[in-house]
Amino acid sequence: MAHAIFKTGGKQFRATEGDKLRIPSIEGNPGDKVTFGEVLAVEGDKPQFGQPLVAGAKVEAEILGQRQDKKLIVYKFRRRKRYQRKNGHRQRFTEVKVLSVSA
Repeated sequence: MAHAIFKTGGKQFRATEGDKLRIPSIEGNPGDKVTFGEVLAVEGDKPQFGQPLVAGAKVEAEILGQRQDKKLIVYKFRRRKRYQRKNGHRQRFTEVKVLSVSA
């Protein structure tokens, strides 16, 4: 089983074949195939590390769905100033299933 560390949406993720990941929202519909080309490292029989990327390495995945995270309550308060604001936020993300990791 090969592992890969790849970058998407400004974050890094560790992927193995069959993993389900929640990545920052990307374009696509459920069932679409996506390829991540920014692979930073591949760990397998012989580890490969890029400077900064591993040449020719890619991670292929399938989009399972576009979803939203749990609601976070953002509450701002200033004591003695009669100031308070309450707001909710639900971050969007894309759930993907890793199909293959190739170096």
